[in-house]
Amino acid sequence: MTDKTQIFKALSDKNRLRILKALQTRHLCVCEIRELLDLANSTVSQHLKILKDSGFILEEKDGKWVNYMINPNASDRRISAVLSSLDFWIDDEELIISDKNKVRKLNRNTICCA
Repeated sequence: MTDKTQIFKALSDKNRLRILKALQTRHLCVCEIRELLDLANSTVSQHLKILKDSGFILEEKDGKWVNYMINPNASDRRISAVLSSLDFWIDDEELIISDKNKVRKLNRNTICCA
């Protein structure tokens, strides 16, 4: 039951859902996610840890960046099922639509290096 509980815990926060939807648009670094959500780095990092520990996302070092992305090959098929159904559940939410537009404009070279 613990794995299932961890999945539902990961989905129980609005900001974690926003992160998942943003990462479905493209890979993002912590600074870009922080900018999108307007939260402190530590809060964003905690959300990312929960999503990573539950199997929803992966992180990949790329030079000075750590990119976060949707896990395309989750070992738990429930993760893939949830990710594929997020559009059905929340894609029409105004905040998600707004986030999607913001994600396309985020530029880590100006955000993270400022």
